[in-house]
Amino acid sequence: MKLTRALLFTSFALVGACSILPRSAPSDVYRLPSAQGSAPASQDAVQRWSLRLAKPQASQALNSPNIAVIPQGDLISSYKASRWSDPAPVLLRNRLLDGFQRDGRVPLLSTDDSNFQADLELGGNLQAFQTEYQGTAATVVVRLDALLVRGYDQRILASRRFEVRQPLADVQVPAVVAGFGQATDQLTVQVVNWAVAQGQKAAPPPRP
Repeated sequence: MKLTRALLFTSFALVGACSILPRSAPSDVYRLPSAQGSAPASQDAVQRWSLRLAKPQASQALNSPNIAVIPQGDLISSYKASRWSDPAPVLLRNRLLDGFQRDGRVPLLSTDDSNFQADLELGGNLQAFQTEYQGTAATVVVRLDALLVRGYDQRILASRRFEVRQPLADVQVPAVVAGFGQATDQLTVQVVNWAVAQGQKAAPPPRP
């Protein structure tokens, strides 16, 4: 009987404890928007080499769904009750994949989510994916140190830093998200053009 009473008391205590735990606030989840559009490449421009897109490496602060912001100095924070649908490296890799697909010059594409082999691999380091404040002026900054690597031996064939700074007229979260979309659209065009040019020089000759 005493054991039964003890168990009942413990159960009520646990229920009471659970009821006073703070509930996490709901978050608005944002996709990375895009206004990007491009005409299909002509058949003469289509490349026969294959390309694998890898998620760029990133710091712990950027490798998360948080929408990062630097309000002042070296302080890294995030927008309250708002987050991305995926961590920033995944968002950027998927945006680059979409950019290559829209461009059409490299139709043989895959990502690091699969085990497919490819002639070349595009990866690198995501150094910035955040909003930065200078006084009251806010700017979206996306910075990628891109690496083009040969597939079979992982030898680095080319590297380049890409940086886009998109000023914001409105600092509400939906406008900030739109700014990220504009910045990544610009960066994608630059990376695609660079990778195609480098791939033409570095890729193996087409197989018969």
